[in-house]
Amino acid sequence: MEHFDKEYCLEVWGDFACFTRPELKVERVSYDVITPSAARAIFDAIFWKPAIRWKVTRIEVLRPIRWMSIKRNEVGTTMSPKSSGILIEEQRQQRSSLVLRDVRYRIFAVQEFIPVGKRPREQQLFDHHDENPGKYNAMFERRAGKGQCFNQPYLGCREFSCNFKLIEPAVKGDGIDETRDLGIMLYDMDFKDPFGEKPAEAMFFRAKMEHGVVVVPDRESEEVLR
Repeated sequence: MEHFDKEYCLEVWGDFACFTRPELKVERVSYDVITPSAARAIFDAIFWKPAIRWKVTRIEVLRPIRWMSIKRNEVGTTMSPKSSGILIEEQRQQRSSLVLRDVRYRIFAVQEFIPVGKRPREQQLFDHHDENPGKYNAMFERRAGKGQCFNQPYLGCREFSCNFKLIEPAVKGDGIDETRDLGIMLYDMDFKDPFGEKPAEAMFFRAKMEHGVVVVPDRESEEVLR
């Protein structure tokens, strides 16, 4: 069977975005641009199966980076399944957030097909051996082309929903005419333990935007720090 991984491009945009820096615990402050993990989550929201994984390769920033300071009410606790509810007045917390506004990106990702033998054992029980990459490529293209998604894609926070459209062909270009060092950025979370008994480890990389473009390194490269 021929094995191939195909790269796709989505253009996404929204009024607000917040890709929170993990080093700032209390107040929410966004990274300058969308993170690879947030970009992957958008692809996952449109199409995900145990047989595939999305590898983000490139981010093109299409609008100038602009900021906005807002205050939001948040609930400071999680409701237990045995609880009858939460008294919001007692658990309300007001937090300041420094978010991005009027954002637009083109994000590129490769749909990687995972052969049956390389998937977690608990997933292999439900696998079909007639699966092939072309099947999943066609499914994603159909869903993305029609604007379908499993859940509403968002830009960092669920309340910041975004629009998207599939760009065909996935031709690479330039973004805004700006170059800046973005510093150490969150790459993604490494979920080594499929059963969640061990906490996931954060991965980082040194991000740089050149002429509005951030090239995302491969997950296994030395540029990704664990």
